[in-house]
Amino acid sequence: MSPEKTEFDSNYESHRLRMLAVQFPEMVRADGEVRFTALEDEDGISGASWSMADGLFAVASETGFKLLLMELLDAFIRYRAQCHQGPRKMGVVRLGGGCISIEWLLSEEGSSE
Repeated sequence: MSPEKTEFDSNYESHRLRMLAVQFPEMVRADGEVRFTALEDEDGISGASWSMADGLFAVASETGFKLLLMELLDAFIRYRAQCHQGPRKMGVVRLGGGCISIEWLLSEEGSSE
């Protein structure tokens, strides 16, 4: 018996990110981005690079925003794997103007995973 494919909810990620923005409005007011990757042979976050206004990275760490965002990104990667939804190995989270968004990128090899 093969594992059942979970139907992908295209609103799941944006809904969860909006919830995070409501919890941390000060973090989404300033411009910044978080580039992240997942291991090629495993569905989970492997690294992230933060680019934010002066002092905001420290605030992200102190308030728990950084930890919660990283946990969300890991959950998104696993959810996409469970639903067989690509891409799921690279992306960018953008902050600014009171909004937070995610853009999934194709891997360097050009695959959709």
